[in-house]
Amino acid sequence: MNLSTHGKVTRVSNAVAAGTTDINGSSVDMTGFDAVTFYFLFGAITATAVTACKAQQSGDDGSADAFADLAGTSISVADDDDNKVVALEITNPRERYVRPVVDRGTANAVLDGIIAVQTRAKAEPVTHDAATVVGSEHHHAPAEGTA
Repeated sequence: MNLSTHGKVTRVSNAVAAGTTDINGSSVDMTGFDAVTFYFLFGAITATAVTACKAQQSGDDGSADAFADLAGTSISVADDDDNKVVALEITNPRERYVRPVVDRGTANAVLDGIIAVQTRAKAEPVTHDAATVVGSEHHHAPAEGTA
């Protein structure tokens, strides 16, 4: 399996400057997929910051069914975890839409962005999100030479 043809990549949050307000990423529609991994990319985190990542789900993308936390998905981010990545995978969510959330409080935390990679597709190859992904290539055992 290679990620470029078996996983759908979507940018679900742009960078967010230092702050203490929570960040709700865009949701992904899980129709046709059994799993999604959110990659939370952090920048500078101020000492005493209280930061965590989690996932939420909704049956209708938050229209009438509000997004609700998924039990046990919260991952704490220490105030000395500057420039690190948190990976949070959800397999077989019970509702159609899943989104990432960053809880920020007490002191500033910078978010460089959040990437979603949906996997275990029912139909392949998978097409990446054209609105947020410029391109994708797969090279198997390439020879040395001009790139």
